[in-house]
Amino acid sequence: MITTIVQYRLPPSIDQAACAEHFRRIAPGFRDVPGLIRKQSIYAEDGWAGGAYLWRGRADAEAFYYGIRKRYGMDPEIRYFHTAAVTDNSVDPVLLPAAAE
Repeated sequence: MITTIVQYRLPPSIDQAACAEHFRRIAPGFRDVPGLIRKQSIYAEDGWAGGAYLWRGRADAEAFYYGIRKRYGMDPEIRYFHTAAVTDNSVDPVLLPAAAE
């Protein structure tokens, strides 16, 4: 599993309320993204926004982010992390992917 942190600066015309509204509107569309396990849409008071994503593998993430670059014409900051374990207190299982992924 791969975790990515994606960040980009919002234009000054988009405030926190508009950003949150946009994220809530598009959230259901992420149910069908190949390889995506979980996404958290995030924004900060200093005008940055993005997402924290959990992927089955890096190839799925890279394919998705290529599409973002193509659609929006921007290059967000993306960091890739190998995921050793996931504890989600809203569900019972702890996810423990193979260490060599």
